[in-house]
Amino acid sequence: MELARERGFCGDSVSSLYSWSTTYPQIFWPLVWEFYGVIGSSPADFPFILGKTFADTCWFPGARLNIAENLLRFDDEKEALVSYREDGSRRVLTYAELRSETARVAEGLRQAGIGEGDRVAALMPNIPETIIFYLAAASIGAICSTASTDFGVAGVIERFGQIAPRVLLTVDGYSFKGKAIPILDRVAAIVSAVPSIEHLILVPFLGDYKTNLPTNLHVTPFDSFGSIANISFAQLPFDAPLCVLFSSGTTGKPKGIIHRAGGVLLEHLKEHILHGDLRRDDTIFYQTTCGWMMWNWLVSALAIGPRIVLYEGSPLINDGLSLFEIAEREKVTIFGTNPKFLRLLESNHKKPIEIFDLSTIRTVLSTGSPLLPDQYDFIGSAISPKAQICSISGGTDIVGCFALGCPDLPVIKGELQMRSIGLAVEVWNDSGEPVVGERGELVCTAPFPTVPLGFWNDPDGTRFTAAYFTRFPGVWHHGDYVELTPEGGMIFYGRSDAVLNPGGVRIGTAEIYREVEHIPFVADCIAVGQRWNSDERIILFVVLTPGEKLTDSRREEIRSAIRKNASPFHVPRKIIAVPEIPRTRSGKLVELAVKQTINGEAVKNRESLSNPEALDNFVGLQELLEE
Repeated sequence: MELARERGFCGDSVSSLYSWSTTYPQIFWPLVWEFYGVIGSSPADFPFILGKTFADTCWFPGARLNIAENLLRFDDEKEALVSYREDGSRRVLTYAELRSETARVAEGLRQAGIGEGDRVAALMPNIPETIIFYLAAASIGAICSTASTDFGVAGVIERFGQIAPRVLLTVDGYSFKGKAIPILDRVAAIVSAVPSIEHLILVPFLGDYKTNLPTNLHVTPFDSFGSIANISFAQLPFDAPLCVLFSSGTTGKPKGIIHRAGGVLLEHLKEHILHGDLRRDDTIFYQTTCGWMMWNWLVSALAIGPRIVLYEGSPLINDGLSLFEIAEREKVTIFGTNPKFLRLLESNHKKPIEIFDLSTIRTVLSTGSPLLPDQYDFIGSAISPKAQICSISGGTDIVGCFALGCPDLPVIKGELQMRSIGLAVEVWNDSGEPVVGERGELVCTAPFPTVPLGFWNDPDGTRFTAAYFTRFPGVWHHGDYVELTPEGGMIFYGRSDAVLNPGGVRIGTAEIYREVEHIPFVADCIAVGQRWNSDERIILFVVLTPGEKLTDSRREEIRSAIRKNASPFHVPRKIIAVPEIPRTRSGKLVELAVKQTINGEAVKNRESLSNPEALDNFVGLQELLEE
């Protein structure tokens, strides 16, 4: 909280800083710019001009900057990127090397005729070349979109086909759970289906990239793309588009969300430093792929100058312990993960703290879904008893957080510590009234720098408005069912479209999960609503631990735990065992897809799932569901 202390804003509490930042955004955001030393022309005296909508609001009119220049402000021999693969191999790039490589690739893009506003894309693993390409594109004002290599052909075409990139960066393949997976046949199909691609840049991840290459393209190995050059940065408006991130696509065609460069920079600086207390002598790791917004968030940490640890491959190598072996070796101070990974560690009875020296970890971050109360205890006993536990939540929509942590606040199990400073986050009931201590909809009542510029191929903003501003006109409705506590913390109960409504009582799915997921014989679960006799009833699907059977006594044990610790309304009418539960590529449960399946509706986009075949487990259950 250095900004607050130096400027004397927060008085005696963090809550007063939050209130001040949202009451006087015209003062707060320029001071964030000034305090964190944003490289660029001086911003206007007033930081924004309100438009008809949040997206139309112009931020820092007249100011010009380049986000890559800010992320590459350090040019020294300190380690910038430490990259690991599944086999334990390690690569290091210093800040000077990262800057030099970015300059070379940027020159290559210029030589290929790429300039401001052109689109480029990357189908890549989480390795340094992906970051270099992203920075190079940003340095010349090109718009970049990334997808991870586990995406299928249709999923990539659905995304990149929308933005018509002229350059594609990719690899010959990747490895997962020790298996080499070539992808050049997929690349050929993608290139054929996306005719805008003129140049293909290849990274030899598996070492063999000279076979099965598309013959109709100019193909260049990454190491020979571009030439040595001094880097120059295109000075662009604050609101210049930086990247297009795509929604998960679980409710239809993925939406291409256009993010503004200055907004991403300012919001990420604020989150990393003010909320995360990130410093140059830190080492930060986040378990992510480059198809998830947390990858963009991690890359932005370069502006502070820490060591960033990358990992490419399955996090479950060596039962998940490989990540902690890396954390010990690299002396990681900020460790980022997700609840599903933590649950797998717990179910496998793994306590990394008993094997590795994890004493350097001072913060454990978690996102992807709400961190359940008992998982706070597990982190304390299995990873670090002293680390601050920060459950954070936001989304691809804002490439940032609405609620997250604070080193100056107590950690309360099951709660996110506070709302994001500078974002006017409230909880509204169905009547559009702000409530505290009650469940309702997460909204943001005033513009903020990472409001997207809009959706790609949505010129009049119709789809964008429908996505965020229909439920409460003129106010950002995020689609999370939450509660703001009197102390300022936030409790997340699940997505609004997955909220259960038996007998007219609104129930968040997280309320059920937090009671079920610590039951020893349940490895995973998902709760959805089934239409039944003009009402809705709760169906709970469970994945059992190996060797277990779902007997009537086991069902009653589950119901009893829910009835005792939640309420009778939360008790599922049916409990059915399935072998696997579908999730998005970022590990989130897809309640809506399962709900659609059991109610006989078509799922619009199976390609968006990491394991689409798992949906088949919910087909043909009518006999069980109709009892």
